[in-house]
Amino acid sequence: MQIGGAVALLLFGLGLVREGITTAFGLRLKAALGLGTRTGPRAFISGLVATLGLQSSTATAMLTASFVDRKLIGGRMAQIVLLGANVGTALTALIVSSGLSALAPALILAGVVTARRKRPALIGTGRALIGLGLLLVSLALLNQGTAPLREAPSMVAFLAMLDAAWPVALIFGAAIAALCSSSLAAVLLVLSLDVTAGLAVVLVLGANIGGAIAPVLMTAGASAQARRLTVGNLLVRSVGCLAVLPFAQAAASAIIDLTPTVAGLAVVAHLVFNIALAALIWPFTGVLARMLRRGLPDDPPTEDQTPRWLDESSLDQAPLALAGASRQALSIGDDIARMLDQTMLAFRKSDPVPLAEVSKLEDRVDLRQQQVKTYLSRLGRDAEEEDRRRSITILDYVINLEHVGDIIEKGLAAGVRKKIGLGLRFSDAGYHELETMFLMTRETLLIAQTIFMTRDSELARQMMEQKVQIRNSERQSAQRHLIRLRDGNSQSLETSSLHLDILRDLKRINAHFIAVAHPILDEEGLLAESRLRGRSG
Repeated sequence: MQIGGAVALLLFGLGLVREGITTAFGLRLKAALGLGTRTGPRAFISGLVATLGLQSSTATAMLTASFVDRKLIGGRMAQIVLLGANVGTALTALIVSSGLSALAPALILAGVVTARRKRPALIGTGRALIGLGLLLVSLALLNQGTAPLREAPSMVAFLAMLDAAWPVALIFGAAIAALCSSSLAAVLLVLSLDVTAGLAVVLVLGANIGGAIAPVLMTAGASAQARRLTVGNLLVRSVGCLAVLPFAQAAASAIIDLTPTVAGLAVVAHLVFNIALAALIWPFTGVLARMLRRGLPDDPPTEDQTPRWLDESSLDQAPLALAGASRQALSIGDDIARMLDQTMLAFRKSDPVPLAEVSKLEDRVDLRQQQVKTYLSRLGRDAEEEDRRRSITILDYVINLEHVGDIIEKGLAAGVRKKIGLGLRFSDAGYHELETMFLMTRETLLIAQTIFMTRDSELARQMMEQKVQIRNSERQSAQRHLIRLRDGNSQSLETSSLHLDILRDLKRINAHFIAVAHPILDEEGLLAESRLRGRSG
């Protein structure tokens, strides 16, 4: 029971760290990951840093898959990101296992104090500190729980059986990591076992395979682009582990001098393996990406059905009609997301082809929002007041989305066409600032879609905090652009009006998205003159 509870606490602590870091720095992490893939070294470092923050290569893989799905990261660079993520999770295991358990009470205390603050960044940081403290406590509990088993005849016999059958031990390690959805958790579990050096290396190899299984399962229903990423990561890890397996004892002997204990050998072997794997696979990531594209071709286009969720037979039942209209509104939001993605893709690659889809999607957004308005106007007259308020909320949301569609097509897309047509090039700093604003805008839409369906007041507060970040980013970018103009930067001179126009359009788009949070906060008395109040008490 103690071992099971310790493992559960370990997973809970990892989840709390991940949740806290996402709350506090999620937008910055996503922006860093989305922007840090222009070159191989930057992609590798982005994956490593993201995994150190999220404490999970699985989380980094899922985040990278979402960028791949939107064609913001190419297949080759995405594979390099995951190579960095694998090294990141190995570094995390090394750091966590380096005798910091005495700091656990201090970390938990600091986390509780910090999490009582009202700002989301401080709340997230506090939760992450609590999670890290609980993670260290779980390692101490694991060590205590396994102590009696180390001398038990049945455990000795079981470990001897594994030591005599390394393929079985490899599968055993993979199964543990797959069940925990974390290679980190499996490696930390190996730390508590009394095993030989060779068996420790084999179990670590199995943990690497098992840690790559969870992302494959999670992206099973995703696009072919996302599946190629996770399948490629599993393929790379599996081939690497199988290649090292016959030489596990020799590898253990070579590494043993770096660590005083067999338990410590597990984390060092985990790190050495992933660094070596990254160094060997990196030159062949392009070949791997092409091979995966042939093995998992793009999904065939599907015919769109418009409107999909507006059922005429439900108009006499307000709850059903409103549910259908809400789902149709979310579908419009998905079209807006696609418009943003294609505009950003054209901006990145200086390729006008993606902009053709933007115009088609804008026509569909106009049509769908008109259909939603017409549908809700025919809602039964016996609808209750609450249903009528909900219908107004839906109308406001789809109207805001329609305005965003206009801004994207007539503003952003037109600006990108001008950039491509005139062959304009932004300065590196200006380009980075605009890319960051694009990614922040996309993240704002994701939060807006969630708030629209859940009406979550905490998420609405987070949206208002993000509004401040976006406003500051826009203002700072404009100021830095003017400084570059003053310094005579030729690229800034050529793109001056375009840079400021794109900033203005993205700011307007964010304002339309953020509007979804206003009625929720207003109902709770948290807004005063369009500004966020602190909680009473």
